[in-house]
Amino acid sequence: MTFLEKKPPHPRNIAFWLGTGLGSGLTPKAPGTAGSLAALPFIYGAGLIAGPTGIAAFLLIWIAASLFTAPGFERAYSDDPALFVADEWAGQAVPFIGISFTGSLATDIPILLAGFILFRIFDITKPLGIKKAEKLPSPLGILADDLLAGLYALLLLKLLIMFL
Repeated sequence: MTFLEKKPPHPRNIAFWLGTGLGSGLTPKAPGTAGSLAALPFIYGAGLIAGPTGIAAFLLIWIAASLFTAPGFERAYSDDPALFVADEWAGQAVPFIGISFTGSLATDIPILLAGFILFRIFDITKPLGIKKAEKLPSPLGILADDLLAGLYALLLLKLLIMFL
């Protein structure tokens, strides 16, 4: 049991800021998309600083943040509330696993945008078992659909990079 199960997240609480993806989930329209987009500079920075290991560390941190904070958000707001985007931050990192950024924006921005668009397509449309993953018990279900969407985006992004 986490401390969030005892009380709802509060804006003065670090768990609130983790769950809302450093506030990106507070966007009134399309908070999931805003959260995914807000994660990109951090993913890129982690990749530039520590390569694929940095992206893997980013992913693990946001998986933990999502699992830790989700119960309090669900109790305070609803099942998988829109402002909760820690799961998007984790899922958005997955397409970039194994990607080595060059440090050249001309090369790296198209890769970031492609990974973002592919992730959002899979996360929004939820094909290929993603909808089923979402139905897993909370907090795993909240996170699992995003990780699976990220995995499909990773596969397509690697194919795009290989053929383009």
